[in-house]
Amino acid sequence: MHTAGMQKPDLVYTRKGSGPTLLLLHGIGHRRQIWDPIIDDLATRYDVIAPDLSGFGESPAFAGGLSYSMENAVDHLTGQLERWGVTKPHVVGNSLGGAIALELGARGAVSSVTALSPAGFFGPVSRFQALVALFFLRFLALVSPKPVLRALSRTTWGRKASGMLLYSHPERQDPEAAYGDALSLKHATAFERVAKQALHYRFASQVPVTTTIAWAREDKILPFSQSRVAQQRVPSAFHVPLPGCGHVPIIDDPELVTRVIDQTVARATPALKRDRPSAGRHVA
Repeated sequence: MHTAGMQKPDLVYTRKGSGPTLLLLHGIGHRRQIWDPIIDDLATRYDVIAPDLSGFGESPAFAGGLSYSMENAVDHLTGQLERWGVTKPHVVGNSLGGAIALELGARGAVSSVTALSPAGFFGPVSRFQALVALFFLRFLALVSPKPVLRALSRTTWGRKASGMLLYSHPERQDPEAAYGDALSLKHATAFERVAKQALHYRFASQVPVTTTIAWAREDKILPFSQSRVAQQRVPSAFHVPLPGCGHVPIIDDPELVTRVIDQTVARATPALKRDRPSAGRHVA
């Protein structure tokens, strides 16, 4: 774990492994530990960096007057990469992290993008549904005393009840990890400021690097139907479904998520470019 200076709050992050650099970005209200089911495996092949985004986990929030616009968020993360001595990593993101990953790809700042159920492809109704679901989870975390959160995390039915919007199989989550995630959501100092930006955000750029957009088929926050919008807006991407997975697929099927990441990195590797599709492959 590393921390740095506080000009624009530096991010707390975990770094391990060796090889091509792989940046892992979590979603709103989450923390870097959401990648724990796959990070050790990935570290056998990559130099893995998993930060807490600003205002989540252990990372400080932006100063009060600074907007959480996507432009500021991406600028901040780009600056962090420079401080870490990283140039054009492969980036993987889930939800909010997926949107940031796509924005980094649109800037040509990364070598490849793997976006897992990324934000930014809402319709008017689905945007409202997503925000209602997220604020419902936030409200439950805020009003629940820590002993209640701990008790819920220790039982299978409690993890199912508290995680049903995020996972297809919330009971698979480690009890301590579930409790830590609940505390992270409870204490997420940037939650409302980031959610406010989601009222108007949409992703509509082209991404000039190897990109996979992988959508969880059982996503209750950003429904699978949004994958069709993603196919229309980013036709050059490789579009794949994640069967049996909810909004945070790392818990539901870590092996599948790892395989999708490896395949994306392989397609972006110059020696393997002959195997890269000339246009996006779309799987409905």
